[in-house]
Amino acid sequence: MRKRSLSTPVGTDDYSNSGDRQFVAALNRGLEVLRAFRPEDQSGLSNSELAERTGMPSSTLSRLTYTLMHSGYLIYDRRTGRYRMGVPVLSLGYACLSGLPFRSTAQTYMQNLADDCGDGVQVALGGRVDFTVIYLATARAKSVIALQLDVGSRVSLARSAMGRAYLAGTNVQERTEVIDAMRDYHSAEDFALREDGLRRAFEDYATLGFCCNFGECIPGVNAVAVPFRGKDTTGRQLTFGIGGPATHISEERLRDDLGPRLVALVETLSQAAA
Repeated sequence: MRKRSLSTPVGTDDYSNSGDRQFVAALNRGLEVLRAFRPEDQSGLSNSELAERTGMPSSTLSRLTYTLMHSGYLIYDRRTGRYRMGVPVLSLGYACLSGLPFRSTAQTYMQNLADDCGDGVQVALGGRVDFTVIYLATARAKSVIALQLDVGSRVSLARSAMGRAYLAGTNVQERTEVIDAMRDYHSAEDFALREDGLRRAFEDYATLGFCCNFGECIPGVNAVAVPFRGKDTTGRQLTFGIGGPATHISEERLRDDLGPRLVALVETLSQAAA
């Protein structure tokens, strides 16, 4: 079995080799290529970069990108030798968001909270994609200074407040699978750092009701987050976060003010979605 890449969903490798004739491994590998793209990849990715991110052999990767290009899901730039996502991928993303009606309800509450909290604050809603949390909705206070993380942005599952809150709130089976996959992927030293951060976050969640992160994911950015699961999310685990530049949002303010406010927001939305 090849080494798991950061774009490989937990459980996929084992399942694709389980002998289930209903599982189309080639389709899964094609989707894995699309999952490897990130919002910051504005100049695109080469076949070698995609092979590195997915862990696939170059020959397999080349056939997949060729097929995705002729299907319109990838665009090839002959000048740079790089691929970018095509418009059909965007239609899939919007179809996903439209299938999450809870997002519209949450947006109003998130904006009210951001406005009440003032300069530099951003409130976000996200869900897990592989070993990351992808932003599904954001709200910012009217301020010159604010985080520039928009819908589609991703943050680390292990190192961000939102990722840690997701893992703190999910079921034991998913949490164990994800952490085991991280252990397989990272070096012992890197995994130890992630494991220590998760341990502290789980302790915060047990005592405070939210997970903290002070510059560990994005230098100079402080944040707290709370997990969420409601009927309007069709049973999917989501996570809410609030944060901003450390120059405007101190650790003390996050713990004493913004964290409890975010917990209250999640409780309100839980009741509304009940």
